[in-house]
Amino acid sequence: MALNHDTHWLRRYVNTTPPGLRMLCLPHAGGSATFYHRWGHAFGEDVEVMVARYPGRQERILDEPLADMGALADALTEELLPLLDTPLVIFGHSMGASLGYEITLRLQERGAVPPVLLMVSGRKAPHLLTPRVVDLDDDEALIAEVLMLGGTDSALLEDPGLRELVLPAIRADFGIVARYPARPGVQLRCPVVAYVGAEDPVVDVESVRGWEQLAPAGFDLRVMEGGHFYLAERAAEVISDVGHRLDARQRQVR
Repeated sequence: MALNHDTHWLRRYVNTTPPGLRMLCLPHAGGSATFYHRWGHAFGEDVEVMVARYPGRQERILDEPLADMGALADALTEELLPLLDTPLVIFGHSMGASLGYEITLRLQERGAVPPVLLMVSGRKAPHLLTPRVVDLDDDEALIAEVLMLGGTDSALLEDPGLRELVLPAIRADFGIVARYPARPGVQLRCPVVAYVGAEDPVVDVESVRGWEQLAPAGFDLRVMEGGHFYLAERAAEVISDVGHRLDARQRQVR
């Protein structure tokens, strides 16, 4: 029987051989580790995929959701420190992109080994953020926002019993996003790759291109067909593109 390498904060898709890279995937607001399940073993034996397990959902449904981006970043940074014996790549979508940026800053500030690559998706650069205002106390308004963006199974929000289970985590995450304002960008020591859907209703291409100003070590922008959740709509294409970039990064770190 395969050993369970999961931790309180991480779902780990461990392979049979030691990895050449570890990739941390960070879900969007209201998202869970299951969103990246298809990525788990998609990149071959040399890449170990890890997905953040936010409190208040799935296996952690009884844990109180966190209400602060800094608290999330602090907890995940601590979880990563013992795993930095292997080069790290971070991929974050939407709220997860900001969280990946904050984790990267913490690793830099602590003098730890920084990621070899930060991949951000569907999120404006930190200094260009314009948080959307949603009435977090209005269930219907919150649900309408989630459904407009996509990425959450509408059946979960239509069933009153399931809605009661998932809404607290969604509300907490959207609160995190609302309280995370624009701030001066800090230069990163790793290259950055940014992804965005060409038809994203809330994030425009130029504001995603703004990540280039924080990436003196290298920057690339990939515009994909689709909306805010292009990575679900075009999963095979995204996985292929990410895989090619991981292969290139492994050749550089060997």
